[in-house]
Amino acid sequence: MADGAPRTPACAPHLVLGLGLRRGTPAAELLRAADAALAAHGLDRTAVALVATLDGKLFEPGLQAAARELGVPLTGHPAAVLAAAKVPGGSARVAAAVGTPSVAEAAALVSAGPGARLLAPRTATAAATAALAAPPAAPPAPPPGGQQVNQQPDLRHHGDAEVRSAGLVDLAVNVRTGTPPPWLRAHLAATLADLAAYPDGTAARAAVAARHGRPAEEVLLTAGAAEAFVLLARVLRPRRATVVHPQFTEPEAALRDAGHPVHRVLLTPEHGFRLPPGAVPEDADLVVVGNPTNPTSVLHPAAALAELARPGRTLVVDEAFIDTDPGESQSLAAVRDLPGEVVVLRSLTKTWGLAGLRIGYLLAPAPLVAALAAAQPLWPVSTPALAAAEICSAPAALAEADRAARTTAAHRAHLLAGLATVPGLRVHGTPASSFVLVHLPGAAAVRTRLREAGYAVRRGDTFPGLGPDWLRIAVRDPATTDAFLAALHEAL
Repeated sequence: MADGAPRTPACAPHLVLGLGLRRGTPAAELLRAADAALAAHGLDRTAVALVATLDGKLFEPGLQAAARELGVPLTGHPAAVLAAAKVPGGSARVAAAVGTPSVAEAAALVSAGPGARLLAPRTATAAATAALAAPPAAPPAPPPGGQQVNQQPDLRHHGDAEVRSAGLVDLAVNVRTGTPPPWLRAHLAATLADLAAYPDGTAARAAVAARHGRPAEEVLLTAGAAEAFVLLARVLRPRRATVVHPQFTEPEAALRDAGHPVHRVLLTPEHGFRLPPGAVPEDADLVVVGNPTNPTSVLHPAAALAELARPGRTLVVDEAFIDTDPGESQSLAAVRDLPGEVVVLRSLTKTWGLAGLRIGYLLAPAPLVAALAAAQPLWPVSTPALAAAEICSAPAALAEADRAARTTAAHRAHLLAGLATVPGLRVHGTPASSFVLVHLPGAAAVRTRLREAGYAVRRGDTFPGLGPDWLRIAVRDPATTDAFLAALHEAL
């Protein structure tokens, strides 16, 4: 909390904080306006459950930073919706500029829902206005029609849900097509003769350790990388768990299921979804970040992620898609000398087509690996999955994976060139993995029309920090991509 901010204890968060701002207004100015509005009622920031504003201001860096500091969701509404709200006063100048006479008061009331009451007229500073609204009973939820960028989306929605209808061409799931390869299928089939015996992970663990140049004691084999997130959530006791979004939603879901409050760091499209210095709070003792990140496809420099390591902090880097980067140049899997605890998660399901087999692993300091292993059930990884971990860590398999990554890069370039011809569509940042995130106004309706044409793509609004105008598209071979692009143009 800023110096001089009110510190009166508040009950459970329940108020909507409406904020109006000029472009370029810093977070400190917005927080001063918020603190002044709260102080007038003897409240502090813990009373705020939601920040609301004009949708055109949602990606203002100062507003994003203020929402992060408050640790609450952020939502926005069109000017026409705000203009319909009955508020006292208002400004003709503001109405002429943005289409509604009072952003702060109207946004607070609209977000708080029918029957909400405004606690007091807006509080103004030089470049910001703040207002507080109380819902009639339950905590506020962003109403339909507002663009939501930090709401509580469906964290359990995954790409496989998009392709459960038969006959769809799959551009929603990021598993490489044509996998598992024949040699891997034959190897897995050969393990069926051993199913009467209990699984023994010794050889697989040693193979993974050798692949990354680490002792076997620093390797934990898991039933897919998703199990590792659950284990971390159950074993660790973070004071301030922080997840960098937009990213794979299972880490946050697992933390919340284990009873841990989660602080979100939201990366913005204006900055290419890259992690700026200082974005992660210094007091965060558990930080989760993906590299390359799903769904943004951004590959963060290893040096930038290494700077997040701290004594007393557990840094978790989800590298489920790192093998889609030729050479894995930005991996931290072999790095063992960073301060604090650095945990790297890897998956074999994407490149090798083993999503149904459930195999992944975790690399971490030996004491943490031992604690996580103690939380696993007996024999958590099956014999076929162990065989896959062992053979996919061998030099021949690694060479094949690298060739596949280079092919994916060429196919991604083909997809990006085609997407550049789509009116209104924009790719933010530099995609580096087997999928591309795009912004397209009206994307939800386009996605429906694509399904009618036989193509499934991944909706983006279930990722914190995104909204209904985002889609994730898997990289496929040029022929499939060209057919999809033709369908996309038709859907528009």
